[in-house]
Amino acid sequence: MSVADALRDATVTLSAISDTPRLDAELLMAHALGIGRNDLLLRQRDLSVPVTFAVHMQQRLAGAPIAHIVGSRDFWTISLAVTPDVLIPRPDSETLIEAAVDHFRDRAPATMLDLGTGSGALLLAALDQWPGAHGLGIDASVAALAVAQDNADRLGMGKRARFQLGDWAAGVTGPFDLLLINPPYIALAAPLAGDVLHDPASALFAGVEGLDDYRRIAPQLPALIAPGGMAAIEIGYDQGESVSALLRAQGLAVALRRDLAGHDRCLIATPV
Repeated sequence: MSVADALRDATVTLSAISDTPRLDAELLMAHALGIGRNDLLLRQRDLSVPVTFAVHMQQRLAGAPIAHIVGSRDFWTISLAVTPDVLIPRPDSETLIEAAVDHFRDRAPATMLDLGTGSGALLLAALDQWPGAHGLGIDASVAALAVAQDNADRLGMGKRARFQLGDWAAGVTGPFDLLLINPPYIALAAPLAGDVLHDPASALFAGVEGLDDYRRIAPQLPALIAPGGMAAIEIGYDQGESVSALLRAQGLAVALRRDLAGHDRCLIATPV
């Protein structure tokens, strides 16, 4: 069977479990061949289907996320190594970087703090956006910090990104020009489906209302945001009002930004 035929058949098969079956098939085939997706699309008529493609297909059909099978995920302008120890970076989270780009349109942030850094996605994407900046990533997971450090080193940002074990911003001395925050925000009883089932529970759940970590983070922010700076905070689609109230109670100004699907996704907190 040719690669083109295998991709067509795989797309049909994966449509039963994926919203992006063709993309999934192409990513799995490229990984099996050891080449990039663009190279695959250009050369598919000249390539043979490797035996490992069937293995990857079975993994995907069993529910494994693409990012875990291929070991990486593209985010903003970078590609990140991903393991089951970290939240899989998602396009929705790029809304935080977009908010920062708009805020610092005519200047560049010099210092950054990423709370709940996980794979390092937000911090490293921001450092790639602003090559003169330095940043600190905090996480409560030793395994996640190892993934983040590996990503920083592989991307050539090891001297600009520093990572440390921590409980949100406890003991962190600011201020920082840009804060990037993606805490757990799913309510304990909320139903889950898809790739999120494979994310670490510690990166997902935040109490009965999904607000426990926002309540802990909000009081830390006023001392951490530099004059003219901002905090970009990811929220669930229905948490705009509740989290905004927590931030305003700390004397911060708050603006809302929606993701590409039109859902509330990011709160921008700035000093008054």
